[in-house]
Amino acid sequence: MDYDSVADELYALRPEEFTAARASAVASARTAGDRELAGRIGALRKPSLAAWVSNLLVRSSPGEVEPLLRLGEGLRQAHQDLDGAQLRELSRRQHALIRALSLQARQLAKEAGHAIGEGVQREVENTLHAVLADPEAARAWAGGRLTKPLDAAVGFPVVAEGARPQRPAPAPSRPDKKTSEQQRRRLDRAREEAEAAERELRELRDEAAAAGEAAEEAKRQVEALQRHVEELTGELERVRSEHQQARFAERTARERARTADRRVREAGRTAATAAAQLERLT
Repeated sequence: MDYDSVADELYALRPEEFTAARASAVASARTAGDRELAGRIGALRKPSLAAWVSNLLVRSSPGEVEPLLRLGEGLRQAHQDLDGAQLRELSRRQHALIRALSLQARQLAKEAGHAIGEGVQREVENTLHAVLADPEAARAWAGGRLTKPLDAAVGFPVVAEGARPQRPAPAPSRPDKKTSEQQRRRLDRAREEAEAAERELRELRDEAAAAGEAAEEAKRQVEALQRHVEELTGELERVRSEHQQARFAERTARERARTADRRVREAGRTAATAAAQLERLT
C-alpha cells in the first residue's frame, strides 16, 4: 500500500463511496503499522460533486488532457503577444472547446449514476477555464484529485471588440524583426495547437457517440437474450417436470410388470399342481 495508489483509488470512486473507502484504507494502514500513511490518507478530503465530475473527465478521457494543456500553454503565450482580433478568435475556440468538454463530463457523470444540473456544469466549465489560464490549475486538474472546483477568476481577461490586450510595460527599445518573427511563430503554433485540440475533440466525440450507439445496441441484445433465457428456463422447467413424471410412470409400470410376472409364475405352479393331482386320480 502506498499513498499515491490509495489516493488514486479513492478519487476514482463516486462521492458517496469516498468516506467509507477512506476509513477502510486508514484502518489497513494502521494494521500494517504505518501510522504516517494512515494520517496522510485520513487527511484526504472528499471531493465536491463538481470536483468529482472534473476528476471523472480526466480519468475517463485521458486522451483529452494533453491537448487541453497544450491549448492552455498556447493561449497563455498568445495573451502576451497578440492583438485583440487574434485573441477574440482564439477565445471563441476556447469557449467552444470548454463547452464541449463540459457536456461530455455531464454525460460521463450521468453514465456513472450522477445526473448533474446546470449549476454543477458551470462549476466544471469554470474549472476548465482555470485550467487553460493557470499552469498550477492545469497540473492540479490533470492529477485527477480535485476536492473542489477551481476558481474561474484566474481565467483570461475579456478582450472587448476593438480593444487591445494589456501588455507588459514596453521595453526601452522597439522590438526587432527577430522578436516579431518569434511572436508570429508562437501565434502560428498556438493556432495549430488550438485547431489540433478541436479536431481531436471532434474525433473523440464521434468515437464516444459511436461507442454509445454500440452500447445501446449491446443493451438491446442483452435484454433480448435475457428474455430468451427466461423463455428457455421456463421450457426447461416444464421438460424437467415432464421427465420426472415419465420416470415415475416408468417405475410404476416396471413394478406392475414385476407383479404381473410373479403372479403368472404362481399361477403356472398352481396349474401344474392341479394337473398332477388330476392325473393321479384318473
